[in-house]
Amino acid sequence: MAEWRYGFGWTEKELEARLARVKSAGLNFPMTGPESQEGKNWRRYYSESIIAKEKPGPPIAEGPFYIAWKAIKEYQFSDPGIVVGHFNPNDPVDGRSMLLELKVLGLRYLCGVRVTAVREEHRHNETQYAFRYETLEGHIEVGSEWFFLTKRHDSGEIWFRISASWRPGHFPNWWSRVGFEMVGRRYQLAWHRLAYLRLRQIVGDHGRDLVPIPYGEKLVHTGAEISNSDIWVLNVPNPTERVRQAGKDNNLCPDSEVETSSLSPGHQPG
Repeated sequence: MAEWRYGFGWTEKELEARLARVKSAGLNFPMTGPESQEGKNWRRYYSESIIAKEKPGPPIAEGPFYIAWKAIKEYQFSDPGIVVGHFNPNDPVDGRSMLLELKVLGLRYLCGVRVTAVREEHRHNETQYAFRYETLEGHIEVGSEWFFLTKRHDSGEIWFRISASWRPGHFPNWWSRVGFEMVGRRYQLAWHRLAYLRLRQIVGDHGRDLVPIPYGEKLVHTGAEISNSDIWVLNVPNPTERVRQAGKDNNLCPDSEVETSSLSPGHQPG
């Protein structure tokens, strides 16, 4: 069962102990069978946006693509007002176990995930880096999430994409489940929008907003505060961005600046 607190988080020692336990935890869903993601009782969604642009061709050394990838693999794209990641920086990305501290209306839920796949693909027309994590025992959600960073060589556009397949997990109490159903969608949309805003700012400042990762430490806490980072950002009109609920849609490459979509049950993103 997910651990929760109201108004305050966990100490360094508490987080270290919980991260050690998470490393031996199993996934909270089967990989095969009717209850796996092969089944139909899953919610699937994605969002994507352009976060930078380089000269056409493969990514430039130490340029926007690699700055963005550093922020993504260190989970610094996540807004700390909604989700903070805790992990051991000495662990390789592939196989890394993390604690996600979810923040909703003063409540904090500590949930475990594990990175189960990492991609680095160099093709003629694009370069794509990605990783996926999956939820562990005790998480309030069940499922997996992909994070894709893609440079299109012809245009120089750099796209970030979040693609997930999930369903509600085991909540610590009934009112947490009710609250999640009431406000979860708003927090989900805000977290997606803020991820793109944060990456644009990080890249625009040439990575100066990235928090240095102290590799001699046992635990790091990702997500620095960035200006204009606000849970209610969706209430602020911005002519250069839009979030559109597209309903059931199998088009994986929408042309909008920011797109969210619920995918048809039979589709497996990534």
